[in-house]
Amino acid sequence: MTKGPTTQLRYSNGFKERVVRELEEEHLTIKELQRRYGIKGNVTIQGWIRTFGKHHLLNRVVKIETMDEKDRIKELEKQIKELKLKLADSVMGEHILEEVIKEANRMYNTDLKKRLGQGSSDDSEKPTP
Repeated sequence: MTKGPTTQLRYSNGFKERVVRELEEEHLTIKELQRRYGIKGNVTIQGWIRTFGKHHLLNRVVKIETMDEKDRIKELEKQIKELKLKLADSVMGEHILEEVIKEANRMYNTDLKKRLGQGSSDDSEKPTP
């Protein structure tokens, strides 16, 4: 079962301006205007307000912090930066060590990882069959 073609509505700038003007002057809500004009999109009118209207009608998030909170945030951001640098140094050191081991294996025709992995167990004292 396939869906038929969909209809996409395009509103003129004049219509958008009229809706925004009604919102501002008549103090209607966005939901009321959506019902009045059959506008289905939840953020459609908000976009029109950003383009054609006064931005004071849009919801805003205002963050209020004390100086102690701001200082703590700056301190934590500094710690994060330092930790990222230390992590990067650690990762680089690990990569360098891997490359040194590869080069030593190539030069001495051995596998240092296997030899170090065996450890100093009593295997060396057992006779080979």
